Amino acid sequence: MKWNRDTIRKRWEDGTIFKYTRITYDVLWNVLLFFIIVGIIGVFFVGGVGAGYFASLVEDEPVRSEEELASNLYNYEETSQLYFTNDQLLGDVQSDLYREEVQLDNVSDHLTSAVLATEDENFREHNGIVPKALLRAVVQQVTNSSTKTGGSTLTQQLVKNQILTNEVSFERKAKEVMNALRVEQFFDKDQILEAYMNIVPFGRNANGQNIAGVQSAARGIFGVDAGELSIPQAAFIAGLPQNPFGYTPFKNSGGVKEEEGLQPGLNRMEEVLERMHEKGHITESEYEKALAYDLKSNLASPKPLPSSDYPFLTREIKVRAGEILKEQLAKKDGLTMEDLENDNQLMEEYTTLADRRLSSGGLKVHTTIDKEVYDVMQRVKNNYNNYDTWRTIPVEDPETGEISEKEIPVEVGSILQENSSGAIRGFIAGRDFDVQQLNHATQARRSNGSTMKPLLVYGPGFDLGALQPGSVLADVPYKYPNKNTSVDNYAGGYHGLVSARQALANSWNVPTVKAYSEFVDQNPADNYLRKMGFEAITAEDAENLSTSLGSTINGVTVEENTNGFATFGNMGSYTDAYMIDEIVTKEGDTLYKHKKESTGVFSEQASYLTIDVLRDVFDYGTADDVKSQLTNPGVDWAGKTGTSQNYKDAWFVATNPNVTISMWMGYDRKESLNSNGYSDRNNSLWADVVNAVTEIRPDLMAPEQRFEQPSGIVEKSYCATSGLLTSELCSSVGLSKSDLYIKEHAPTEEDDSLTEGDFTEIKGDLVAAGDDTPDEFITSEGDGVSLKTQFLKNNGYDNEKTLEHLIPDREEWSNVSLPSESAAGVGEQITNDGQPPSSPGNLRLQGTTISWNSSSSDDVVGYRIYRAGSPGGNFSKVGSTGSTSMDLSGTSGVYAVRAVDYYGQESGLSETVTAE
Repeated sequence: MKWNRDTIRKRWEDGTIFKYTRITYDVLWNVLLFFIIVGIIGVFFVGGVGAGYFASLVEDEPVRSEEELASNLYNYEETSQLYFTNDQLLGDVQSDLYREEVQLDNVSDHLTSAVLATEDENFREHNGIVPKALLRAVVQQVTNSSTKTGGSTLTQQLVKNQILTNEVSFERKAKEVMNALRVEQFFDKDQILEAYMNIVPFGRNANGQNIAGVQSAARGIFGVDAGELSIPQAAFIAGLPQNPFGYTPFKNSGGVKEEEGLQPGLNRMEEVLERMHEKGHITESEYEKALAYDLKSNLASPKPLPSSDYPFLTREIKVRAGEILKEQLAKKDGLTMEDLENDNQLMEEYTTLADRRLSSGGLKVHTTIDKEVYDVMQRVKNNYNNYDTWRTIPVEDPETGEISEKEIPVEVGSILQENSSGAIRGFIAGRDFDVQQLNHATQARRSNGSTMKPLLVYGPGFDLGALQPGSVLADVPYKYPNKNTSVDNYAGGYHGLVSARQALANSWNVPTVKAYSEFVDQNPADNYLRKMGFEAITAEDAENLSTSLGSTINGVTVEENTNGFATFGNMGSYTDAYMIDEIVTKEGDTLYKHKKESTGVFSEQASYLTIDVLRDVFDYGTADDVKSQLTNPGVDWAGKTGTSQNYKDAWFVATNPNVTISMWMGYDRKESLNSNGYSDRNNSLWADVVNAVTEIRPDLMAPEQRFEQPSGIVEKSYCATSGLLTSELCSSVGLSKSDLYIKEHAPTEEDDSLTEGDFTEIKGDLVAAGDDTPDEFITSEGDGVSLKTQFLKNNGYDNEKTLEHLIPDREEWSNVSLPSESAAGVGEQITNDGQPPSSPGNLRLQGTTISWNSSSSDDVVGYRIYRAGSPGGNFSKVGSTGSTSMDLSGTSGVYAVRAVDYYGQESGLSETVTAE
């Protein structure tokens, strides 16, 4: 049967169809009815679940009022400002985005049409969201579809940029939807569109700057105002927000990309033109003409940028203010900085919010920086002509792996800090911002060399009573315990028994490490360094003895080092250095005000002792030439030089009763400085800066008062051999010294390290005389003393290498010897080998004086001179001496000399010389 429309109609009317399809019809209807009912129930169920889920996503999002939304949406014109101290304007906060505001009336209709056709064709009709598009985007996200069509209206994009963050999550999307609906409730379409036009990022301009807003895009890309854009120009700009840096025609360093790099942007422009044509915004002829537009020849050229006079300073202030705002914003939401540090997503979110608040919140950031001080520090740094040479280093291109050569200068870092308040009044961040943007005063971490010694060894040692300035330390050959690594003094050599004061003033390493080893188990790294803000000190650093010489895993910053020395200047009280004094809102409300917080680290007595020793650095120590360079040499300065391993860092940090100022030099790639004069160059720049700042701020830099000695300090005489109270015998040979002590840590026992007796000299070393030593070569009793054998054993000095260097080579020690069985210069007991010494050689006569070369034997104590009346005559003794010359008093004759050893044995006669 042929079934056509008329046939089907007839069979329907006469019931034939129902007759043959009744069962199928009933079944199909019931099934369809079932799915309809299930669908309705499902919609209500899913809707309820969805609504509950949505509510859970936005439960912590505040419901913003119209005023709050307006403040967020239209804050792009509220530029924050930075101030020096005393409300002196520094300038606007520099943002990573360059933005120029424009009103919607001044935007080309072509651009408006292009934006709407591309980004939100239903903008004029919807209420902030398009459910179908939103659902499509969600499904694509859930299914991880390779096609992403987007679900955000212009209103949603505005909310994301101005109120929320760029975090990709359902929670952020839900908040975006809620806020978009409220924005549409309070603001008309033109207000929303104008805000969008001013906040959207558009890649880079011809100078390589990041840009946002259509006015900066029009000027930065085509060199015209937003109201003058042609159709193809409008289409190109409207296409950029989808992938601003992929489509931008400019490199990040400025200049136009290659043809291949321009093509993605051109393809996107054609897409926008096609949509404009489809929506009827442009005619067919306009469309065809725009497709032929020569983009490259119409791009803007780079323009000279107004260079900032304070690039290091503005960047540093922005970083510090941003940290303050981030902590405040987190705290407001019940979070701590520790929470942020443990959650990268939270950290990114609050960093974004803080940056946004700082760059566009209309804030006034007041700093501690004194403009004149800062300026003069830069001038001195720029005019200094005694830096080390530039170095050429290999540099690897991170993209290609190719190696090229780069020249780098010696960098410099310095901070001037008030002791009592912690306020940073000025700093030097580096040689040239255009060459290197790293702030060497606040960010670079370096080994602080010997400037660590007072911070970790002598200051804590004085405080704990493990050391006092008069404590005696042995500067002799020494290896790190459990290691086969020697501790060496920077200038080489050893200095024997020295006081702690001498060791620090002269920056000798061996006694420092030995002293630190005696109390490192009391954890001075945690109990002192960390309290002074040295936060990067590790557990390994705390245990390593080399930390006492500044060898740490992470290094320290110039700011940390300066702050540590300011603790001594502040008589033991640590006050954290700061640069942000106050942040005020555009309404004049105080958003943040610095509060001084001090931590007791050292006792006043320990601080004063450290300061008193560090004064010696200027008087006879490693910076003894600095005071002569100062225009105000009478200022009470106390400081310390420092050098890291292989001359990679040079330091000088000093404090007076008002301020602490530091100076550091080094190469960024940690190349070695020229070992000839590296410290002098650094010290001289320190002195130049001090002089220049003193000239404009004498009250700050050159206080008349000196560090005041606190109570609880006493002066005691001690013996330079042991550090115990001086004895009569010690005093008789000139080894009695005096120094300052914390009263409860002053010595109470009398020295018993010396014994008196008869002595002789062997090769310049005083040795206790033996029974057979000739009397004529023995020093009279009482003129010399010897260190007791038991004293040497008790202090671990009784080994050959130690004994060789134990007695200092200084005049005051000339009457002190080692016991004969441990004589210095001999190294072991003087043994009678039964052989006479070798004869002296090269006897010569000059005027009335004869002289000769020393005997080559190791045990010679002196020489006897013989005379004969004529050649061939008999010789008789006419004198003896411990030296190698003798005056003949004009007596003629033939002369010869014999060497005499420790046991009285004589050599043969030397060659003769005749005096007439």
